Amino acid sequence: MRNKLYFSYHNEKIKQRAFEAIRDEQDHIGYYALPESDTTPLHRYAKQFDETIKTVVVIGIGGSSLGAKAIYEFLKPVCDLHRELLFFESTDPVNLTSQLKRISFDETHFLVISKSGTTVETFAIYKYIRSLHPDPSAYTFITDPGSPLEAYAKTIGSVVMHLPSNVGGRFSVLSNVGLLPLLLCGIDIDALLSGAKHIKESFFENGHIRPVLLTKAAYYAKNHMYYPINCIFAYAESLKYFCEWYVQLWGESLGKHQRHSAFHVGLTPIGLIGPKDQHSFLQLIMEGTRDKTVTFIKLERFDDTPAIPKASLPHLESLDILDGLPFGRLINMQCDSVREALLNEKDIPVDLITLPQADAFHIGSLIFYYELLTSLVGELIDVNTYDQPGVEAGKAILKRKLKDISL
Repeated sequence: MRNKLYFSYHNEKIKQRAFEAIRDEQDHIGYYALPESDTTPLHRYAKQFDETIKTVVVIGIGGSSLGAKAIYEFLKPVCDLHRELLFFESTDPVNLTSQLKRISFDETHFLVISKSGTTVETFAIYKYIRSLHPDPSAYTFITDPGSPLEAYAKTIGSVVMHLPSNVGGRFSVLSNVGLLPLLLCGIDIDALLSGAKHIKESFFENGHIRPVLLTKAAYYAKNHMYYPINCIFAYAESLKYFCEWYVQLWGESLGKHQRHSAFHVGLTPIGLIGPKDQHSFLQLIMEGTRDKTVTFIKLERFDDTPAIPKASLPHLESLDILDGLPFGRLINMQCDSVREALLNEKDIPVDLITLPQADAFHIGSLIFYYELLTSLVGELIDVNTYDQPGVEAGKAILKRKLKDISL
């Protein structure tokens, strides 16, 4: 992947401080080690599933599902997958009923994923599905070592897999949380990790990505009071769920009290898909309050892209300029045109990420790039990037309400 910045930041001391902090926290923050994970146990386990299993269902929410969903939906159009991957994330009864209609229990394996082992939404859904399909062999559980979920799974004889205790949920996609469901549906998880490792090595070993990430993070942190909103404008429908993953990663990691003050800070993430959102949100970016940075993401090459037929239409001859144009080229021209329009405004910070093609290596690169960027920005705006006390407060209130109605 390539990242071209159309802005700069020249305080090298700030950049060096950020790099050193990130380098040092590798000793206790576990996601940095995930690109070197040994996938042999996962491949061995996956071989136990024969062709009778046609669907894999993830029962999980937030960090337990968003990363795998982002990668699956990005690769599904371009990969020959041998199983469908579904996600049961919501306690919306209409959604739950609708999702269940899509599966046959005898042809489905369920992955129940909860880092804490006590996630309310996950176990509400699991309890319901278990009442319909109680076979313990139909479930694999992924959780922290020693969690209540592990203890439960052992009592019913189901398989338990762990994620490292020092890996937060929203940083866990390159652990068993994401790798197992992706592997079971046929995605090359070794290529995925290889892409992440490429970005990691480029950053920590002074490759091309280090100055880009440090400049971008330092610029965001320096200007976070002036440009508190960060927009991804992705020109590929298959990146829709990557945008959702980014929103959780950015929002839950960076919206905090500062560690050394009482100030509330944060950078608000917005995920947009082009060209659709050219006809909605773009107006706000172009002429609204100057409080947004914009990162464009585009694919350099689309496989099997159809072309617009050469056909002149009465009264629409002005549109003959489209004739013969491949759709892949058209969408990238749209991306470049919007980017140029924003750059002409002079006061909208813009950068461009280009992925050579849609494959596991490059989505792995993009995932790890954004994890590193999040860590760097969190360090520079002086927050604990890896906790989520605001989320926990809501969970505690819900559990009190649930206890009240059970009395």
